[in-house]
Amino acid sequence: MEKNQHHLQKGLSPRHVQFIALAGMIGTGIFKGSSDTVSLAGPSVAVSYLIGGALLFIVMSALGEMALVHPGLNVQNLIHKAFGSRVSFIIGWLYWINWVIVTVVELLAAGSFLQFWIPHAPLWLLSLLCAAFMVGINLIEVKYYGEFEFWIAGIKIITLIVFILLGALILFGLFPGTSSTLSNYTAHGGFFPNGLHGTFNAFLIVMFSYGGAELIGVTVSETKDSEKVLPRVIKQTVIRVMLFYILPILVICGIVPWNQVSSVESPFVQVFSRTGIPAAAHVMNFVLLTAVLSAANSGIYATSRTLFNMAQSGEAPHAFLKISRKGVPLISILLTSLFILAGVILAYLTPNEVISYLMTIPGFTVVLVWIAICAAELRLRKSYAKLPSFRVKGYPFMVWIALLALAGIFLSFLLGGGNPIGTSVCLAILIVLVVLSLRIKGKE
Repeated sequence: MEKNQHHLQKGLSPRHVQFIALAGMIGTGIFKGSSDTVSLAGPSVAVSYLIGGALLFIVMSALGEMALVHPGLNVQNLIHKAFGSRVSFIIGWLYWINWVIVTVVELLAAGSFLQFWIPHAPLWLLSLLCAAFMVGINLIEVKYYGEFEFWIAGIKIITLIVFILLGALILFGLFPGTSSTLSNYTAHGGFFPNGLHGTFNAFLIVMFSYGGAELIGVTVSETKDSEKVLPRVIKQTVIRVMLFYILPILVICGIVPWNQVSSVESPFVQVFSRTGIPAAAHVMNFVLLTAVLSAANSGIYATSRTLFNMAQSGEAPHAFLKISRKGVPLISILLTSLFILAGVILAYLTPNEVISYLMTIPGFTVVLVWIAICAAELRLRKSYAKLPSFRVKGYPFMVWIALLALAGIFLSFLLGGGNPIGTSVCLAILIVLVVLSLRIKGKE
């Protein structure tokens, strides 16, 4: 067995890492899911995104601090160091399940967007072709994967910037044929049309939309000069994500009355249609396609690296340590590919409601992963030989605030009763993983 067979390549540059994290967060959650949050909270959903962004910053700061104190350890390794194999086993497999499901749904969405141009092609075939393309991208050297992700994620980020600029012109009546529409923020029931209850309900969905930021912690072992790169990337990523969510939401609520936002088509299509720009629907369909492919790309990366990391700790079979000649975890990617294939077949054979129920699992797991990051930081901080230059501000109070807030979201998710089947599946998976964790013999 070759020496490099158990070591990943350090081929990711700072811009690669930043765009991989952005790709995981900026996807269907903003381009299509924004209609759900707006319908729940109206214009006040911007407050939900702001509070969610504050929690995101605390979680990412904790992750960055731990990564600086323990160079080369990614999020899976840090949780293992703090709590041992059993907790790391549960969180790691939950995270893997999370991204497998997200990846399947994103690829199915990609197939549906392709049907806009190829209406007679079956969904399963288009989704399968998208899956094959994404798996192929993940089998090449990680630096080329990072380069591909940089450009495909860049498309949706550029679209958001154009959307914000066009929206500002429309809001202030500077776009030809438009007049100021600022009254939509206070009309139709006011800024808080459904009260604080609506804002809080939207807040739960917002937190799920921010899931993917922790991908920065997954990329550590393949990032050049991670000690210098991570603090800067974390700060820039959090700020940009907050802007790319809050500003577009304010544009949507300002141009389209919140109670007229469509639940069928993307709010972005609604706004672009009002500009009278030719082929707006085709442009947005292309952007939506690249957005979901980008998210699926990040999903395959996350699942394969999570399996590799767990195999290093003895929490997954040793076979997942196999590295290809290109320096990527070959067996891990192949297993993920098999589950993606199974997901596409399952979606073909079963009603769409099944996927809707399963989509609650990603939110469930993201909250647990974030709780684990905060708890690990509280546990490991006591053992630091020296505090790093980048650390959580207001420690330990801010970390405890984030931890309690996330625990509250988790309990609300379980007890809310909005999706009993999805919640039952989540609990069943968690119980199975807890039982299996008692039988493993990982490296403590």
